[in-house]
Amino acid sequence: MIEDQSFMDMALTLARRGLGQTSPNPSVGCVLVRDGRVVGQGWTQPGGRPHAEVVALDQAASQALGATAYVTLEPCSHYGKSPPCADALIAAGITRAVVALRDPDPRVDGRGIARLRDAGISVLEGIGAAAARDLNAGFLSRVAGGRPLVTLKVASTLDGRIATASGESRWITGEAARAVAHGMRATHDAVMVGSNTAITDDPMLTCRLPGWSGRQPTRIVIDGRLRLPLTSKLVATARSVPTWLVTLPHGDRSRLNAYRESGLVVMEARERRTGIIDLASALRDLGQRGLTRILVEGGSVLAAGLLGSDLVDRIAWFRSPSAMGGDGLAALQPMGVATLDRIHRFERVAVKTVADDILETYRRPES
Repeated sequence: MIEDQSFMDMALTLARRGLGQTSPNPSVGCVLVRDGRVVGQGWTQPGGRPHAEVVALDQAASQALGATAYVTLEPCSHYGKSPPCADALIAAGITRAVVALRDPDPRVDGRGIARLRDAGISVLEGIGAAAARDLNAGFLSRVAGGRPLVTLKVASTLDGRIATASGESRWITGEAARAVAHGMRATHDAVMVGSNTAITDDPMLTCRLPGWSGRQPTRIVIDGRLRLPLTSKLVATARSVPTWLVTLPHGDRSRLNAYRESGLVVMEARERRTGIIDLASALRDLGQRGLTRILVEGGSVLAAGLLGSDLVDRIAWFRSPSAMGGDGLAALQPMGVATLDRIHRFERVAVKTVADDILETYRRPES
């Protein structure tokens, strides 16, 4: 059991390399072990193919015969854009499989494991299940709940202010915290902001870590009134970095056409009430487009809207050792909370020092 856990931990580490790069597929890790020695390893490649098992089998070649396969998610059993991984493992001659988590996709959901067992392969389930579930929370949310996992990222003062009254916000947190935030962008399929943030900050929303060569996250702007300037950096670079604009129906056609001609994908979302986008419906639409993990970077209106609609799954809150007072812009706009029984509660996962700043991470309590 200790050996199984050790090799599964290795597979989980491999799987984390694919986060933000594999949507709409999950990020999976696979390690092939024969006679106590690793003979092949792999993780899901950018764009979702080839799958982790195929990469590991190609590396192992003939040494896969008689090996144990450690896989973080149940091998697929259906023909999609590639043949079933369960069949590939059977054909390679593995004799045992250790699977952390079943794949809830209706096309799989136990069928891959059943196929392995029908072929005479011993299958052990559940080793590393909690870590595998956490790692692929975005994929699981999309399959089971119809929407991506939403992580809210906030950078504030100790008293929860994200900008001065004039809108100045660069930089509340330090360089090290900003580097961590860029790393978070790399592990998400998309980065989302509201129109106020897009206008005030004119951000790029790209991952700019030194040496980074992976896929850039899709940039999403929630803009019900088509306020995003056509001269903004997001619009100017939309042909090189995927950029989506989520707006309300019946917007000005000429402006919508201008966005499209600049390379933006325009999505018309439902209206929750007059002039307000139905964020739950918009997230379901984004899930249908294949997104599994969204990092929300602002601003206070969008953050409050998502929290108030119970659509935030995780929070990454950076706090600088500073205070601004009531003149500053609060991290969250009013949410209509009148009594304590209506506040939104989260479980603290970790507190980490990042140079002079603090990073607190939270997640939605398990029901």
